[in-house]
Formats: sequence, C-alpha cells, structure tokens
Amino acid sequence: MEIELGTLKDSGEELATFLEPRVGAKPALSGDKITVDDGAVRSGVRPRHVKTYIKRFLHSKGLRKKYRVLVQGKQLTIQELEGAPEEVKEEKQAEEKAPGKEEGAQAEKEEKKKVPKKRQTKKKEES
Repeated sequence: MEIELGTLKDSGEELATFLEPRVGAKPALSGDKITVDDGAVRSGVRPRHVKTYIKRFLHSKGLRKKYRVLVQGKQLTIQELEGAPEEVKEEKQAEEKAPGKEEGAQAEKEEKKKVPKKRQTKKKEES
C-alpha cells in the first residue's frame, strides 16, 4: 500500500508514526511517499480504513479543510485543495459575525425585561 503525500511531505514522518500502531506495521518513508508492506498490515485493515486514519491525522493538525484523501485500489493520494485558504478566511469571518448577532438579540431581550409590568398592563387596558 502506498500513500502519496504531495505537499504534505514535511509532515510525512509524523504521519508514519501516527499510522504505525493503527496499521500494525512500520511504514517506510521515502521522499514524498509512505509505503506499507501489505503482508505486515494487521488483518482487516483496508485502504479505506487507512484513509480514515489519515483524515484523523489531518484533523488533529488542523489541516483537514485544506486537504483531501483519495483512494484508488491500494494507492492513497493526499491532495491539497486550491481554494482552501479563502474558504477558511470566509468561515472565520462568519464565525466572528455570528456571536455579534446573538449578543444583539440578548440585549433586546434584556431591554424588554426592564419595562415595568404595570406599564405593560396599562397598554393592554388602553387598547
């Protein structure tokens, strides 16, 4: 089984260390590829499982939204998404705006609570 790292080759050693206990064999790192001997792989571990392990690794490093993992037979490829930095910026901006809306709604609720009840009942009687 081969894993092509692409632009993630700087983190290849960390990924190999991460995969070792999960796959049951020591992956060999060579350039921008990680190779795992099929005979040494723990029984029941398929390339789809290794894909999930790689995605977990990416998530733990905060890179999950920037990369995608493809499986073709026994070859896995880690691809960097092109528009990822822009999307991350947009998400951060959306997160920053969302709490402001909630605070504004809470402030309105607090203002309504401050109105005395007698005043509210008088308005109802006048109507």
